[in-house]
Amino acid sequence: MTEPSAQPPTAQSIDEIIRSALAELESLENLEAVDQWRVSYLGRRGSLTAVLRSLSSLEVEERRTIGARANQAKITLEDRLEDRVRHINEDALKRSASRDRLDVTLPGRPALAGRLHPTTKIVREICNVFVAMGFGVVEGPEVEWDHYNFEMLNIPKGHPARDMWNTLWMDYEDPAGEKAMLLRTHTSPMQARVMESREPPIRVVVPGKCYRYEATDATHEWHFYQVEGLAVGEGITFADLKGTLYEFARKMFGEERQIRFRCDYFPFVEPGVDLSIDCFACDGDGDGCRICRDSGWIEILGAGMVHPKVLEGVGYDTGKYTGFAFGMGPERIAMLKYGIDDIRHFYANDLRFLRQF
Repeated sequence: MTEPSAQPPTAQSIDEIIRSALAELESLENLEAVDQWRVSYLGRRGSLTAVLRSLSSLEVEERRTIGARANQAKITLEDRLEDRVRHINEDALKRSASRDRLDVTLPGRPALAGRLHPTTKIVREICNVFVAMGFGVVEGPEVEWDHYNFEMLNIPKGHPARDMWNTLWMDYEDPAGEKAMLLRTHTSPMQARVMESREPPIRVVVPGKCYRYEATDATHEWHFYQVEGLAVGEGITFADLKGTLYEFARKMFGEERQIRFRCDYFPFVEPGVDLSIDCFACDGDGDGCRICRDSGWIEILGAGMVHPKVLEGVGYDTGKYTGFAFGMGPERIAMLKYGIDDIRHFYANDLRFLRQF
């Protein structure tokens, strides 16, 4: 690199600067080095700039000749600088294109697509079965009042049935008069909310999440889904309940399934029943079967005729209207349908499990 000359400039010294500068410029391979070259020759203290500043020491005629020569040299160096920068950028672009080139002859990478969670999938299947039978789908709040979660369902304060639900209570009291708030323990509160908001006939299913304060194990979770069903109208009988659930069980588990009803207790229905299907693992034999525990039957839901006190609580005429209700756990249905042995798998976020569905 040529240093600024302390001697008066001459045409020969300017030509020497040009030759040195151009030779050095051609050897540079990156923009950082090119910028340093620009500063050395064309910067405020560069070699050529020093020549231009020293023109005042020359005679007038010589100044005119040498000055023109120096200005032409500056234009030449600036043009070659621009060409070199463009050349370096083009080379970098070619290298990048070669390195990142897409080979269109290779098979494409498949786009990753999500899938429905098994619980979501089974909830939709359940709802679709009942929609096909004329039911509508509604949803309700997960944070609920004691009034709807218990009292409107014939479970007043002090009722021993409240112990069945292991409730998660919230530290809140409404100034408007409502008292206790909780995370709903079942989707049944929507029975009262739906009946309060419309007149019969009513046919709805209510999917949603529920919460209970209990230890988790292979068959219990502190949070889970339920699907509640409700039908209210004139002349609805237990036969309608049996026919509806019979059709549901066969649609979900297969036309060959056998159905069993047994008496059970729920405070908001009278009479109450549980519905079981014959075990698909042992075909109902029950001989050493871990799924049905040797019984030959698998319970899938609870149901019953809506209790008269529940109907009266929303202002319905119990001499005119009757109805039935049912509730089931989609995770339990999925466990039975797909042979899943631990409910905790549903919410462990293990992709090895979830990808199976």
